[in-house]
Amino acid sequence: MQMTVSTSHPYQILIERGCLASLGARAAELFRPGSRAMLVSDSNVFPLYGGAAEQSLSNRGFSCFSFVFPAGESEKRLSTVEKLYAALAENGFTRSDFIVALGGGVTGDMACFAAATFLRGIRFIQAPTSLLAQIDSSVGGKTGVDLPQGKNLVGAFHQPALVLIDPDTLATLPPRYFSDGMGEAIKYGCIKSRPLFDRIAGTDVREHPEEMIFQCVDIKRKVVEQDEFDTGERMLLNFGHTFGHALEKLHDFQGLSHGEAVGIGMAMMAGFGEKAGVTAPGTAAEILKALKKYNLPLRDKIQTEEILAATALDKKSEGSVIRVILLKEIGSSFLRPFTRPELAAFCGVKP
Repeated sequence: MQMTVSTSHPYQILIERGCLASLGARAAELFRPGSRAMLVSDSNVFPLYGGAAEQSLSNRGFSCFSFVFPAGESEKRLSTVEKLYAALAENGFTRSDFIVALGGGVTGDMACFAAATFLRGIRFIQAPTSLLAQIDSSVGGKTGVDLPQGKNLVGAFHQPALVLIDPDTLATLPPRYFSDGMGEAIKYGCIKSRPLFDRIAGTDVREHPEEMIFQCVDIKRKVVEQDEFDTGERMLLNFGHTFGHALEKLHDFQGLSHGEAVGIGMAMMAGFGEKAGVTAPGTAAEILKALKKYNLPLRDKIQTEEILAATALDKKSEGSVIRVILLKEIGSSFLRPFTRPELAAFCGVKP
């Protein structure tokens, strides 16, 4: 399966079992022979796929270097990126060279932020190995790192040169991390596709994930093509993220994964939407059932008041107003602006 993303810098996405082995051949279609390639990966993924990726690139005449960082969201910070900058500079990387992000969402966000900013921008390839990265973060050109004050507060838009999605890499994922990706998959069904949601809720997509991956990526492709720089329609992709990012921050980016936090956020917003009469009755129950099916948590012990306070630096804020994504029903979503007192009232929190 293959598609083209028609953004300001168009690129192809390939979804195919075993396609990671073609990394070098695909790179050779985009970069001149002898170019330098910096393979960026974490300490979990590199031992599994790093050697083969390096060999694939070397076989096509690229000078291959590697930057491996300790796995975990806590490493997605400017100090890690600074070390990557140093590795790029010390090995003589120029604008004709490129980065390969081999790993999950943390690797992709951080490596591609480095690509967006080193020498004011060099090209990069996304080779996502986690479900969350394959269906969401590897597509669309959002890059970034976390600050203690919040998630992805420093970043840039920088579209990849190519995205290689190899579903075979999911076989090495611990079950919890497959579930983590399913949080984002459920989100796509919630905001844009009742049939996708029903497929996720009614069948076990773990057995043959390729079609689900394609559907999620195709939804994101269409949204990104309409709104590349996240000023309107693309914000719908953040359903569940306002509270989800706040929960990740409140957990110090440890213990609660991104997909888990987003799932809780989706269920909360659907529930509040039902109480306010803007979301169809029973929507929250459907979401909770789907989350439970894929072993995702349904709630968190942190109270709504504290979660609301932690949204203060949410990227969807404009002055005193925050735009929140709500559902009319499964498959239909919309943006609604709130002042913070209005959002508190909407969520049943007394001033």
